[in-house]
Amino acid sequence: MALVTGAGAGIGAACAARLADEGACVGVLDLHAATARATASAIRARGGTAMALACDVSDEKQVRESVAALVSSFGRVDVLHSNAACLDPDVYGRDRDLADMDVAVWDRTMEVNLRGAMLLVKHAVPAMPDGGAIVVTSSVSGLVGDVDHAAYGASKAALIGFTRYVATMYGARGIRCNAVAPALVMTDAARRALTPDRLADKAAERLLPWPCTPDDVAALVSFLSSDESRCLTGQTIALD
Repeated sequence: MALVTGAGAGIGAACAARLADEGACVGVLDLHAATARATASAIRARGGTAMALACDVSDEKQVRESVAALVSSFGRVDVLHSNAACLDPDVYGRDRDLADMDVAVWDRTMEVNLRGAMLLVKHAVPAMPDGGAIVVTSSVSGLVGDVDHAAYGASKAALIGFTRYVATMYGARGIRCNAVAPALVMTDAARRALTPDRLADKAAERLLPWPCTPDDVAALVSFLSSDESRCLTGQTIALD
């Protein structure tokens, strides 16, 4: 059983679909119930098994109840993919210069991106058998500096350290934790959040002639969730 957050669209939806194609029953969690249901319906239409749940990952009660509902239905959590991030234009779109930072923007970014990952691990690990896998979505923004989105980048950098701690804490149980760090992925959320000029700037930074897609991220998440990566833990892998 695989639990995927932020699975209503974009990277999360692609990862949920890929894990279902690999045979996992998938818990599809998203802030919005309608998008979670849409992803789950698409999985079921392809012959997979999925359960949709609305969940704000920054809310411990909602995380606890969502994990409990999935465990009640499927018995355990074999794979956790902590993918949810705050890309709301009212937050991410105002994440600019630090001197003008609205503290509410900083706090909300950390609540979703970092606190959310912690809450998911807190409540999923007790339901995870030995040998389980945890994958965290970080970002290339957590590996470099930039001229804007300091809160987002700092939260993604913190997730890289968090990944190492989770890997260290639960390694004796055979539970692995790794992070994926995509560069710009052309999702609807990215198109809403970034101006055409910023999209062009980020595209110019690529070494390869093609952009990273949600399916590219899903392929790596699938690998990190599988026994094929059984000796890989505490690592952050960039897709750029």
